[in-house]
Amino acid sequence: MASTACFLHHHAALSTSARTTSTRYAPSLKPTHQLLVCRAQKQAEDQESDGGAAVMSRRLALTVLIGAAAVGTKVSPADAAYGESANIFGKPKTNTDFKSYSGDGFKLSIPSKWNPSSEVEFPGTVLRYEDNFDATSNVTVTITPTDKKSITDYGSPEEFLSQVDYLLGKQAYFGKTDSEGGFDSGAVATANILETATPVVDGAKYYFLSVLTRTADGDEGGKHQLITATVKGGKLYICKAQAGDKRWFKGARKFVESAASSFSVA
Repeated sequence: MASTACFLHHHAALSTSARTTSTRYAPSLKPTHQLLVCRAQKQAEDQESDGGAAVMSRRLALTVLIGAAAVGTKVSPADAAYGESANIFGKPKTNTDFKSYSGDGFKLSIPSKWNPSSEVEFPGTVLRYEDNFDATSNVTVTITPTDKKSITDYGSPEEFLSQVDYLLGKQAYFGKTDSEGGFDSGAVATANILETATPVVDGAKYYFLSVLTRTADGDEGGKHQLITATVKGGKLYICKAQAGDKRWFKGARKFVESAASSFSVA
């Protein structure tokens, strides 16, 4: 009588990786190798009578071997989920929507389809990029001297904004008017703070403000303006990214938010 014994040995190494932006750890299992050992023991006295059973046992062992090999096979990097392009050469995909920019004491991510602009809209402008299809979508970085030691010396985020409200654009018309659209009498522009935050990055305090501005003659339904600011070494660093309200909801939001949130001083 012949019998076949199969043993599946699965060895795995536990690796732990830490994200630089978080203190949480995400353990992951990484298979190293699989070993399948099949051992056939035959007894000479039952070889002839149970020959058919021995053949079936060997077939069963082969089936187990193929099944184990299939389970242990890693998904090829060339495989792609629905809607994604296949990675034919097995190299990791990179985010081509943004490009890194390092300036004089600061860095940020800029949408890759935005182009540099020579327009100097605000005092201390050191960088300006705009969407090549729509100049309303843009990002600006300004650096100006300050006697403040920290961004908190300007007061609350709302108080800080009142001191740099030129970033939102000044009302050019000051005559008498009763514009439609909910504006106060004599006003043709308004600004509403939608969100504020005070994150700390590498020990430095930042102010973040999300502001929606509207003008009576605007054709975008308003502008979403995201402002990130901090103070370091006697300088006030401000990054302002914006997009029109219509484009904001048509995909521009992720580019504006990513540019503003990626800004930091070195």
